[in-house]
Amino acid sequence: MANAGCGSLATILFLFFFQAALHKGAAQYPVVSQNLVTDNVSVVEGETAIISCRVKNNDDSVIQLLNPNRQTIYFKDLRPLKDARFQLVNFSDNELRVSLSNVSLSDEGRYVCQLYTDPPQEAYADITVLIPPGNPIIEARDEVLSEGNETEMTCIAMSSKPAATIRWMKGDKELPGKPKVELTYDKMYTVTSRLTLTVNKEDDGVPVICIVDHPAVKDFQAQKYLEVQYKPEVKIVVEFPQGLTREGENLELTCQAKGKPQPQRVNWVKVDDDVPSHAVITGGDLYIENLNKSYNGTYRCVASNSVGESFDDYILYVYDPAPSTEPAAHDSRAGEGAPRTVDHAVIGGVVAVVVFAMLCLLIVLGRYFARHKGTYFTHEAKGADDAADADTAIINAEGGHTNSDEKKEYYI
Repeated sequence: MANAGCGSLATILFLFFFQAALHKGAAQYPVVSQNLVTDNVSVVEGETAIISCRVKNNDDSVIQLLNPNRQTIYFKDLRPLKDARFQLVNFSDNELRVSLSNVSLSDEGRYVCQLYTDPPQEAYADITVLIPPGNPIIEARDEVLSEGNETEMTCIAMSSKPAATIRWMKGDKELPGKPKVELTYDKMYTVTSRLTLTVNKEDDGVPVICIVDHPAVKDFQAQKYLEVQYKPEVKIVVEFPQGLTREGENLELTCQAKGKPQPQRVNWVKVDDDVPSHAVITGGDLYIENLNKSYNGTYRCVASNSVGESFDDYILYVYDPAPSTEPAAHDSRAGEGAPRTVDHAVIGGVVAVVVFAMLCLLIVLGRYFARHKGTYFTHEAKGADDAADADTAIINAEGGHTNSDEKKEYYI
């Protein structure tokens, strides 16, 4: 130990007298600028910092490195300071490079590169110690949300140097937060950011991410998945028929309902009327056999959960039975127009007019033939009345026009 103490004292005395000799000799010779340069250093706590003192056009002047308290760390390639964390990396006429391992916050400050010229030259290297924040923490005001509601989240990045910055992302969209920076008793910074947002059903299962930006760390983040409840989404699907709904056919509808929580109740109703008595309802399925036009109307599927209620409508229009040639398929869902079949009332009217005309014609013809037939028998009887005896009457009845003609000639 005595030898070590003597060695240190000898080194200090050597430095003192050497510096005095340099100053004395420097006054006798002109000075050429050596351009002493160095660089500022940022280092994460616990890692290693490199300090470099560089000289251009050196004339064999001595380089030394001092700590913020102006204690000599290295004089040329000698290390008077008893701190084994400082190690010589390179020494030459143009550079003195020193490493400082396991850097702590107490090592932060201004280090001095000094070149023994007249006057002495100095350059400064500021060492900044970076302290990363702790793991970010997300706190949510509400664990479960309903669509349309507003919520608030908080992200905290504690004990960093310098202060961290916080960004928010919802899925792939960046959202603005409200940051607050606090300086703690140990000269560290705690940053708190608050995010306010309104959620909808599309946000269910989407991550909200708190991203912490700091020069000491990369990709530092925390996330929380949104749980959003929403009222059911309802859709009616026509299972049968695929085309027109006609008299005598069957109808099958399925009500598809999706929500969070899953709908527990699915009901079928007929708007402004009752569902046909023989309709079969099984869960979300509605089945009606042997359709007729009295079943026309709007059928509604209603689904509900703890968040709310939704519905979908199906407008039923029952067409006449299918003709021999089926027209193009036609969907009878809500909003479809009136039927495209031919108006049977018009056809019936035309047929009635034709039948009536034929009946009138038959009556006229019947009366005409009846009139001519009566005249024939009258003339026949008249011939018999004019006969003098039975034989003559028979001859006249068989067409004896001669007597008539003779009578006509006689009277003329």
